[in-house]
Amino acid sequence: MDRADFSVDPHLLRRGLLDNGYSELPILSKHVVATGTLPPIHKDPFDRLLVAQAIVEGITLLTADARVAEYPGPVQYV
Repeated sequence: MDRADFSVDPHLLRRGLLDNGYSELPILSKHVVATGTLPPIHKDPFDRLLVAQAIVEGITLLTADARVAEYPGPVQYV
């Protein structure tokens, strides 16, 4: 997906999010362990970790990746 029209300084984005009440979610061992319960839909280990983290934490993962959106649980394709 080409996002040439979207340019952002990651440092400014992070600062803006934190200043507006967003918090960072660390990756914990329980998230890593939960990847073992996921079906083999997607082979990218980081994407699988994000899905597992969303499941464990009870939050919704927003994704532009149709394959990631196939996982059961709190994953929403945008």
